[in-house]
Amino acid sequence: MNRVLTLISFGAVLAFASTAALANGNAANGKTKAATCFACHGTDGNSVDPQYPRLAGQYNLYLQQVLHEYKSGQRDNPIMKGMVATLSDQDIEDVSAYFSSLPGKLDTLKGHIGGDN
Repeated sequence: MNRVLTLISFGAVLAFASTAALANGNAANGKTKAATCFACHGTDGNSVDPQYPRLAGQYNLYLQQVLHEYKSGQRDNPIMKGMVATLSDQDIEDVSAYFSSLPGKLDTLKGHIGGDN
């Protein structure tokens, strides 16, 4: 039984370590590389236009996944496909690190508990 617990613990540590390794990126470099994103998503990643998602505070790995999906065409958006076409894997990691490092702004929905009526 101890051996099983040890193997499970070791597996959990490896899974956590590999996830952290995948999330690497340089936020400072990402800010520079994300300059073209600011027009739609805002300089602070908190777009005020509801047609553009807020990127600030999103999970790093989620942002990386989405950018790779736009680049591969798995997500169909001609504007985003063009924006990410020239990004390398390192660029994607850096941009994702930048936006995930920013504080997100929460909104309340009108007509719901805690929202404006």
